[in-house]
Amino acid sequence: MLKYLSLGVLVLQTTSLVLTMRYSRTLKDDGPRYLASSAVVSTEVIKILVCTVLVYIENNFSAQAMKQLLKEEFVNRPRETLKLAIPALIYTLQNNLLYVALSNLDAATYQVTYQLKILTTALFSVSMLGRRLGFYQWLSLLVLMAGVTLVQWPTEPEGDFEQKVLSASAQFVGVMAVLIACLSSGFAGVYFEKILKETKQSVWVRNIQLGLFGFVFATLGMLGYDGQRVAEFGMFQGYNWIACTVVLLQALGGLVIAVVIKYADNILKGFATSLSIIMSMLISYFLLEDLHPSGYRRRLVTCFRGGKRSRAKLYRTSE
Repeated sequence: MLKYLSLGVLVLQTTSLVLTMRYSRTLKDDGPRYLASSAVVSTEVIKILVCTVLVYIENNFSAQAMKQLLKEEFVNRPRETLKLAIPALIYTLQNNLLYVALSNLDAATYQVTYQLKILTTALFSVSMLGRRLGFYQWLSLLVLMAGVTLVQWPTEPEGDFEQKVLSASAQFVGVMAVLIACLSSGFAGVYFEKILKETKQSVWVRNIQLGLFGFVFATLGMLGYDGQRVAEFGMFQGYNWIACTVVLLQALGGLVIAVVIKYADNILKGFATSLSIIMSMLISYFLLEDLHPSGYRRRLVTCFRGGKRSRAKLYRTSE
């Protein structure tokens, strides 16, 4: 029961995060929009707090035992702690890039393109962990590449020439942000997995170490990139319930994935991610109305004829 419950939570979390983040980055509201760099800092703080509570629970609610454990890891093993600075820096870059991507791409396009992290993770696993992939696994990766290529197939947006240029420019920025995020996600994920498998320490302790470095890097990035705006309007400018929801969903995402890997497996996790893509596409098309399928993609159309009950038809246009 816990296995399928965790998978269901993963589907809801992934879908909710992508759509909420997209909505928050495109929402036209009075006043300044919240800073993506500030959201990344807030996410790291929440992750550290949640993981600290989980370590406290793992140590049978003993503050003394938790204190001794953290001292052993942070003070007596500084080299092990410093190893996590590399993935922390990469994850910080990746989290900022995801905000850039969803500011320029619709949720469905982002979801499909971001699945290239499966390819980069596989390549880094082969090179860094010495894993071997079978014929069907490589074939699946090629199919993934073909799917992402079709999603990025050039279209002719409606509107004047200036709108077309702006649309193409925004999509290019979004796609480049996703591609860099995929590379960073693949490397950082495999690097972190290697650290976890070489040591027997709790994954929550490693997440605390990772979060502390991430907090430092994210804060430096916020001050360097948005320092003037932070000094003028404050770190939490533009925060509303939507921005807070994005931060909470992103912070809890890593915890949900950890539970899924523990109680389920990566195959079921892949099915959950696929279901999340379908849900994101439907909600992006019908509710957010920022997905406009072209003649080269499958289109879901609701047809109304003669007062009859509407029905959905899935077809490939041929114009």
